[in-house]
Amino acid sequence: MVVDVIEVGRHVGEEVTIKGWLYNKRSSGKIRFLLVRDGTAVIQCVLSRQDAGDAVFDSFDRLTQESSLIVRGVVSEDARSPLGYELQAKGIEIVQIADGYPISPQEHGTAFLMDHRHLWLRSSQQHAILKVRHEVIRAIREYFDDNGFVLIDAPILTPNACEGTTTLFETKYFDSKAYLSQSGQLYMEAACMAFKKVYCFGPTFRAEKSKTRRHLIEFWMVEPEVAYATLDDIIDLEEGVTLHVLKRVLGGRRAELELLGRDVDLLESIAGPFPRYTYTEVVEMLGKLGSSVKWGDDLGGDEETVLTEQFKTPIFVHHYPTESTSFYIEPDPENGELSQSVDLLAPEGYGEIIGGGSLRISSLELLEKRIEEHALPREIFEWYLDLRRYGSVPHGGFGVGVERLVRWICGRKHIRETIPFPRLLGRMYP
Repeated sequence: MVVDVIEVGRHVGEEVTIKGWLYNKRSSGKIRFLLVRDGTAVIQCVLSRQDAGDAVFDSFDRLTQESSLIVRGVVSEDARSPLGYELQAKGIEIVQIADGYPISPQEHGTAFLMDHRHLWLRSSQQHAILKVRHEVIRAIREYFDDNGFVLIDAPILTPNACEGTTTLFETKYFDSKAYLSQSGQLYMEAACMAFKKVYCFGPTFRAEKSKTRRHLIEFWMVEPEVAYATLDDIIDLEEGVTLHVLKRVLGGRRAELELLGRDVDLLESIAGPFPRYTYTEVVEMLGKLGSSVKWGDDLGGDEETVLTEQFKTPIFVHHYPTESTSFYIEPDPENGELSQSVDLLAPEGYGEIIGGGSLRISSLELLEKRIEEHALPREIFEWYLDLRRYGSVPHGGFGVGVERLVRWICGRKHIRETIPFPRLLGRMYP
């Protein structure tokens, strides 16, 4: 009977077969030990000449790191094993001998590991990070699906910018130009007028010449949009999805977080409501912390780091200056210099994990004025203006950066480890 390693606990005392790869091996007297991984977990296989026979026992010497093999044996309990079980091997079938696997247990430089990212994925820590990523994505989808949202797929090729024209990837679209999507937001605005509550999930692209620990050229984003929303509704939604993700990851991927050395107790202590600060209050806070940022300046990565190092829970920053926000963001009705916008920043210096949160302009006249002020080509936004001509209502949404969320939850220094094959400035291989 072929079983996944993670399921061996259901078969104690039974003979099973596992199919995987050699993670490591060692000898102790007349006993040989094989650590075999199959993608679900790692199990120790105990090999003795008496139980396995000469041919099987002698095959141990031929096996190298990452050789593929099939092991047959009896499952037994072992409290010393992280898995709680081991396999008393009776037979080994070698599928392929790996010749000189390049990633050995010794330390390797970042550039080397990135060049071998296709193999680095097999290491225990990288494996754990990507399993957490899977849990994060599943939890996000679950939260929106369970709260009445409809998944709407946004196009990757678009005729217009959403987040500014300086970070667009341009491509030829037959006899015209197209751009890789910076965001699915504008399309979700159209969809929420049809379905009220929607979200999209897909890759987005920003041609930013940035080498920070927080930026990727290609990243994945979840973008909900809600008709008839207030800014408080948007803030509550951001908080709700974040808490749900934490609950699911702590419940389903605690072992992976512990393997990564993450402070699980700190994550478990996080509860709502998250603190809420205006942009103006944050600028004052930063000034007291020694920052030179002035009112009206963008809050960059350095400012976010200094600010969030003061907290052990995520915080909301809201009502950014209208002049520094995107063309589509609704101004505050009581103070036009402020916008109805909000970001969610993770604690411990991690900074923004949910961005672009805002109410969108619902007035046709104001949106037309903003498009003109930002010198945007009106003709490619005619469809977007139609949303204000035919049944316009207050609406809003935000973007969850999957990799930034995973980076914070896993406690990683650099965002490149949170996506299987990162695209960075100067790196498109493998």
